[in-house]
Amino acid sequence: MSAGLSAVSGAPEHGTPPGKVFRTELNPVDFLHRAAYIYPDKTAVAGGKRRYSYRELAERSWRLANALRSAGLAKKDRVATLLFNSPAMLEAHFGVPAAGGILVTVNNRLSAAEVGYILQHSGAKYLLLDTALEALAQPAGLSGVTVIRCDDTGVPGDAYEEFLAGASPARPASWLEHEEETISINYTSGTTGRPKGVQYTYRGAYLNALNEVIVAGLGTDSVYLWTLPMFHCNGWCFPWAVTAVAARHVTMRAVDPGLVWDLIDGEGVTHYNGAPTVQLTVINHDRAHRLDRPVTAMVAAAPPSPTLLGRMSELNFRVVHVYGLTETYGPITVCPEPEGWCELPVEQRAKYLARQGQAYISSDLVRVVDEEMNDVPCDGATMGEVVMRGNNVMSGYFGDEVATGKAFAGGWFHSGDLAVWHPDGNIELRDRGKDVIISGGENISSIEVEQAICAHPAVLECAVIGIPHPHWGERPKAYVTLNEGSAATPEEIIAFCRDRLAHYKCPDAVEFGPLPKTSTGKIQKFVLRRREWAGQDRQVGSV
Repeated sequence: MSAGLSAVSGAPEHGTPPGKVFRTELNPVDFLHRAAYIYPDKTAVAGGKRRYSYRELAERSWRLANALRSAGLAKKDRVATLLFNSPAMLEAHFGVPAAGGILVTVNNRLSAAEVGYILQHSGAKYLLLDTALEALAQPAGLSGVTVIRCDDTGVPGDAYEEFLAGASPARPASWLEHEEETISINYTSGTTGRPKGVQYTYRGAYLNALNEVIVAGLGTDSVYLWTLPMFHCNGWCFPWAVTAVAARHVTMRAVDPGLVWDLIDGEGVTHYNGAPTVQLTVINHDRAHRLDRPVTAMVAAAPPSPTLLGRMSELNFRVVHVYGLTETYGPITVCPEPEGWCELPVEQRAKYLARQGQAYISSDLVRVVDEEMNDVPCDGATMGEVVMRGNNVMSGYFGDEVATGKAFAGGWFHSGDLAVWHPDGNIELRDRGKDVIISGGENISSIEVEQAICAHPAVLECAVIGIPHPHWGERPKAYVTLNEGSAATPEEIIAFCRDRLAHYKCPDAVEFGPLPKTSTGKIQKFVLRRREWAGQDRQVGSV
């Protein structure tokens, strides 16, 4: 029997209430215990030159848990991480909750001031810190925080390895009393103010991990490549999902499209996730080629253009379009693909796949509602706000009851995203509420204009915002990044749109250049809007 694992028979390990034979609190840490018990010698992690079996991953995670307790961790103490996608980051997703702590994965692409705010606001008492990110943490002032430094080498002498070496490899007794306790706090990007701490529960993380197994089609033979940052929504719960089926994690510290192709071909990668920006870097790389076997690529963060979806299908990527927010554990909806769609022309199929679809299995069906919380007609035209509820919704914002109450008004979580509801029950985003362009009383969906522009063969990606106009109040302007080696003029882009859209929807101006983005690849329209509306009283037209 594997070290650190108890027998199947005997007393419960983690606090099942006396007499409740029929219930065990849902805990994603149990996924690792099971995988290591059934598949102890199977490769769990491939990270650079390191490879750990499921037995070793479990023992390292339990050592982390025991070391944290020995260092004084009390139940619900916050343990922050400032790490790259690495074995240590994966171990933190099991070791921290196994210890009884609450995991706070800090975005390693933030500024030092933003990192400092999150460490302070979360009340982190421990910090797992990659030494390459030392400069981000130092200005924060780490007095009162126990810092465990990690060189990400896996060899003795690394402070993190020494921290693990002195602890027991046996799984510690669980302190979990109820599955609705907080397992992690994930901070929003803070584009409209200070970032908010989104609380995930053990129950929600467990159920969403199983959702991802189903939606992605993960199995024991799957090989999952970590292009998605684990700091982002706990990697959409994939640290737990991949482990639940004892599949293989392949870690990479940062997205390198050339390395992605190396690992797809050499490591046998079967799945990876990423925003459209990530997908674009992969499919446009010099080494891109049609795959001899399908690779599942989950796409989220922004509605992918039909052009992107079509190109990925040509390369034999099985595209799964999902949608969600930090407040919904990452994805909460998936666009279903009925059997008949595969017979459609690529462009038409891609257009359908750009929809956000409907809710994951463990969540309630999402709705599109008007300002009075009434369902809008399922006509594919009437816009309303997307609202959600169920097991995939956060328990609230950490330390912010006012914001929580506002987000949960009417008994549903308000996404702030605007969508239409199609007759088949699927939803399709039209815009963020603040991104709708109102021109002369007409609502213009920036997403619709962006997808039209992205169909141009010279265009890599684009963003459309409303800019001030003395007569119409505001008019669309497009910011466009061209494919390497391609050329186009603003007039060509506008004419291309006019062949595909109502003329009032077409941009009045086009500007070429790189787009400002968040650390997770989302285009920062607020940066563009701020630039265009400088000197105005408000960033919306009044006509």
